[in-house]
Amino acid sequence: MATLREKLSELKQGTNWSLLFGLSFFLLVVFLVLKLTFNFSDWLVRDKDAQLKQLQVLGEPKYTAERAIIEAIKQADLDSFFELDVKQVQELVTDLPWVASASVRKQWPDTLQVYVVEHKAVAFWNDDQLLNSRGQVFTAPQEGIKDSLPSLFGPEGSELEAWQTFNRFEELFAVNNLKLSSLALSERFAWQLWLDNGIRLNLGRDDKAKRVQRFIDVYPHLKKRQDVQVDVVDLRYDTGLAVQFKPLAVTEEEQKSKV
Repeated sequence: MATLREKLSELKQGTNWSLLFGLSFFLLVVFLVLKLTFNFSDWLVRDKDAQLKQLQVLGEPKYTAERAIIEAIKQADLDSFFELDVKQVQELVTDLPWVASASVRKQWPDTLQVYVVEHKAVAFWNDDQLLNSRGQVFTAPQEGIKDSLPSLFGPEGSELEAWQTFNRFEELFAVNNLKLSSLALSERFAWQLWLDNGIRLNLGRDDKAKRVQRFIDVYPHLKKRQDVQVDVVDLRYDTGLAVQFKPLAVTEEEQKSKV
């Protein structure tokens, strides 16, 4: 008859301790995960009504007042930090006239951060709208604009082409000590340019750059006239141009000297 010691030895040899340890460890991990999940769910239930207490407006908005941003955000449901719809807040802020884009994020435990990027106005468009640096139209109050912006005109959908054309010719005129102040594209895609000295250039539809260069080459000779000044230059010809003159403007000082 086997002794007790021999039986215990046989039982020990038949036990797979690695399998037993692995199973125990797995059960322990499952237990811990379930406990953590339960505790987290319980924490969410207890703190689901945590409220926003701070708002941080980031970026450098120039034309959009912080009060306007706050009033826009108030239209969202701000009762719960967790349930706040960040996308809705972003849309509300972006709807403000001067705001080009906005990014919104929640920062635990009670802060809402809003980063605002405004449009950079580069030109007036059809008098009542504005163009940004990407050639996109937007509508915003113009009273606060301090920069001197050019005026561009054209049919819907031509905004980017008009802005690119203005930039191209503005550089060309600047090299020749002239300043382009306005540009118009008609419904028939004919171009007109205005210089800051009052001269209007009719370019037509084709060969715009070639016709502008023709004017630049001839202008030094045109401005030699002492009795009149250039009013309109018609460049809608394959060669040559037509010039319309107007009387010289009499300044206030000149009028006083004649009295």
